[in-house]
Amino acid sequence: MLKTRKSGLLLHPTSLSGPEGLGTLGAEAREFVNYLVTAGQSVWQVLPLGPTGYGDCPYSSFSAFAGNPDLISLEQLVAVGDLKKSNFPPAHHPDDLIYFSHCRQQRAPLLNKAAETFFATDGLRQQKYADFCQRQAAWLNDYSFYRAMRQAQNDKGWQSWPAEVRNRQETALHHWGTRLNAEIRREKYLQFVFFEQWFSLKDYANQRGIQILGDLPIFVAFDSVDVWANRALFHLDDQGKPLVVAGVPPDYFSQTGQLWGNPLYNWQQMATDDYSWWRARLQWNLQQCDLIRIDHFRGFEACWAVPATEKTAVNGSWQAGPGGDFFVKMQEHLGDLPLIAEDLGVITPQVEQLRDRFNLPGMKILQFAFDSGPQNPYLPHHHPQNAVVYTGTHDNTTSLAWWQGLDGRGKQRLRDYLDTPCRDMPWPLIRCALASPARLAVIPMQDLLKLGAKARMNRPGTATGNWNWRLTPDQLDLHAAERLKQLCQMFDRLAEPDSDEK
Repeated sequence: MLKTRKSGLLLHPTSLSGPEGLGTLGAEAREFVNYLVTAGQSVWQVLPLGPTGYGDCPYSSFSAFAGNPDLISLEQLVAVGDLKKSNFPPAHHPDDLIYFSHCRQQRAPLLNKAAETFFATDGLRQQKYADFCQRQAAWLNDYSFYRAMRQAQNDKGWQSWPAEVRNRQETALHHWGTRLNAEIRREKYLQFVFFEQWFSLKDYANQRGIQILGDLPIFVAFDSVDVWANRALFHLDDQGKPLVVAGVPPDYFSQTGQLWGNPLYNWQQMATDDYSWWRARLQWNLQQCDLIRIDHFRGFEACWAVPATEKTAVNGSWQAGPGGDFFVKMQEHLGDLPLIAEDLGVITPQVEQLRDRFNLPGMKILQFAFDSGPQNPYLPHHHPQNAVVYTGTHDNTTSLAWWQGLDGRGKQRLRDYLDTPCRDMPWPLIRCALASPARLAVIPMQDLLKLGAKARMNRPGTATGNWNWRLTPDQLDLHAAERLKQLCQMFDRLAEPDSDEK
């Protein structure tokens, strides 16, 4: 899959600077694509694109198939005639933080107005909407009902719904589907518009030589349409409550581990139809992105299963995953898959064998490389070509803050290895990543801009106060882009123009 040396930047679309309270798929996203081109990059890595729930975490979504309406550009709705500029609230004063709840409250009446206008109009887009609803019916119908029903139940999860709807009795689904018809139709419209804008953006990026590297969480949220509509595919009791939930044992990030709370898959049941739910999920995600990072890849070999009654992840045990059978079936149905394995954490030889059997690139994090001796597998001299190297990820602090937090011995180890005084951190670390044998190097935007701890995206193990960093209007630094381009040229990562441009 990774056949040539290339590099890219990691930035979630919500973090883009723009006229709204958070980044969208509008003009600011195209401006960032242009910035990637200027910087000689060929990959844009994003976080999961699904609709977020509690804590606004992209890795905890209401659906494994739907798109996040928060990312819909209101300006683009004006461009297609669904909104008028006069409908807009006063211009948002750009900030370097996102206030998700406030944004949703401001945007909700505008999205409602756009849907009303759309359904009162007759034209080509209405036919495209009908085609979209037909093609995506397998997930869209359940999702739209779920979101409308959740709203009708004062935003309570499906476990708190009336029993007949919770248990998907046909008469109850028909009754509520009729009662909530307008709300269900609105949800379908939002999905149509999200994917209309997303695929337009992806085309814009691809035409300029930029591939989209997406992110697919292995698990789904308990409060999601995926669990409500597919209870047999998860380890639940007769009441629909999880028996065991996902997490990770105590590690670098937490002494008590991380208790994620996601219900675990019933892999044996999934295997009976060649993992059809997963096949549909992967197929749809691969239409949206050129490459896919599988978050918590090790869960396919074994996952940390914690009894649902536990308060921490300490008292869990390893539960076997589907192993190679899963990927064999995916390849039989979908062909070769452009996947990247997030192989961090407690990685065993069995996990490495599963990754290597299917020739999947793993991840190498430079912030993990300098806390031990020369055998540390994250040190660049150990990197294989079939890998993705990062200075840090969305789960780490920024590389500048990491450097500032090292003690004297840690800083000296880094200076010795890089053979530089490290006065301009994190650029020496960026240079180290680009020099790595790993064929793909990805730099978080915060590191390119030399930002400190305030710009951290996520603190694992904490439920709130994350994901809300964003660029300010003046931060797309052209000097940093040119510097990155020169380094990419030096280390043979410079994006090559298409043959028809040569």
